[in-house]
Amino acid sequence: MLAVDTGVVEEWLSEFKTLPEASISSYAASLKDKTALISSLYKVIQEPQSELLEPVCHQLFEFYRSGEEQLLRFTLQFLPELMWCYLAVSASRDLQSSGCIEALLLGVYNLEIVDKEGHSKVLSFTIPSLSKPSVYHEPSSIGSMALTEGALSQHGLSRVVYSGPHPQREMLTAQNRFEVLTFLLLCYNAALSYMPAMSLQSLCQICSRICVCGYPRQQVRKYKGVNSRIPVSSEFMVQMLTGIYYAFYNGEWDLARKAMDDVLYRAQLELYPEPLLVANAIKASLPQGAMKSSKEGTRCIQVEITPTSSRISRNAVTSMSIRGHRWKRHEQPENGNDATELGNFIIPEISVTSVAGERTGNGEKSRALAENDVQHLQGVQETATDPRTDSKGMPEIRRQKSIILI
Repeated sequence: MLAVDTGVVEEWLSEFKTLPEASISSYAASLKDKTALISSLYKVIQEPQSELLEPVCHQLFEFYRSGEEQLLRFTLQFLPELMWCYLAVSASRDLQSSGCIEALLLGVYNLEIVDKEGHSKVLSFTIPSLSKPSVYHEPSSIGSMALTEGALSQHGLSRVVYSGPHPQREMLTAQNRFEVLTFLLLCYNAALSYMPAMSLQSLCQICSRICVCGYPRQQVRKYKGVNSRIPVSSEFMVQMLTGIYYAFYNGEWDLARKAMDDVLYRAQLELYPEPLLVANAIKASLPQGAMKSSKEGTRCIQVEITPTSSRISRNAVTSMSIRGHRWKRHEQPENGNDATELGNFIIPEISVTSVAGERTGNGEKSRALAENDVQHLQGVQETATDPRTDSKGMPEIRRQKSIILI
């Protein structure tokens, strides 16, 4: 560690102690732009024997319990690196040098499992139903779903999964280690959209290291330092994949791809079904080429959304198309060829009701049309004569509108 980094960290430690309470919010907002400080803190955490490690861990814990949201996120960004350092030291069985890191992880865990009033938290998650549309899928694209009695009885019912309450821990042991670390990684994933690029890079790197250390792939990755295997749980690997999936679409394609391959490699060795399922699902959903995602601005996972409303065909029968078709029937041909072809045919008069006769309907007796009605019907008849056909002696084309009297 260079003297410049040491000076930056020491200045940061002394600055917060003398900071007035009214200036905490503005100070917290300016921390995310101090890239030199963040880089120096990573170097301190990566050296377990550093004298600055204990005061740095104490300062990060003070940030976390201050109640200021931006100070809390500042501490969260170092969580993957802190986990790796703790697991690496635990694998080497040198627990004395990881005491301050263990205390910081336990402090964050014990703060997260309770609310502001000190009561235990119970986290809930609603499992979405495939029969209802969402931003990720359309029921119509899945295929026909059989409407059985059991399916109809479950329609509209939501399944909720609960996590907690979690017990408080005073120390990390081999039995509860990954229970605590899995919950901490869950808290980190909940704030992924606020994490800087350096934190996402650290996440992908530590996921690769944890999964391949002590296995033949470590020689391929050329990782040095820890040569013993680090045990992991299935739930912890699923949380790692959650963060890796987010890193894919936020500017860390290469590191995320390497980390996912290493997690899948370890899951195959351990025969863990949950991480195998999640990793293969992520791998199948990835685009063919690398995502050219910007590291600045809004961050999100890109999905394709199908239109929810069915499109109207151009050939659909509507009131406008019927009206247009009716007008086309009364249009006369404009070119000479059409007129010549029409001249070869005689269109007979179409009569549904007898103009001068009688009409019978619905069992009623026949009745004669009134004289006014006869005149009205005669006035309805229209004669359409083409002057070009008259000059050639062609027969007259007549159309008659028929009216049914009720």
